[in-house]
Amino acid sequence: MLKRAGKTATRGVKEELEPVEERFRELTGKEVEPEPSRLEAIKADLKELQGKAEGEAEEAIADARKKISKYRGKAEPEA
Repeated sequence: MLKRAGKTATRGVKEELEPVEERFRELTGKEVEPEPSRLEAIKADLKELQGKAEGEAEEAIADARKKISKYRGKAEPEA
């Protein structure tokens, strides 16, 4: 829920600042920077998901090792 609130707030700020940015670019003569392509956005999302999946996998492996060690009667898992 917090993530959605952050995205909504970001979107709102961007909308509010859009006219200011346009006016600034008119006065300074700077071009509008292109938005990232859809492919780039998807790649970034996939990279983020990959990182999350790797972290979750590492946690699951550590948890499994602890459970196996506990089952075998050891206090700490062997590396």
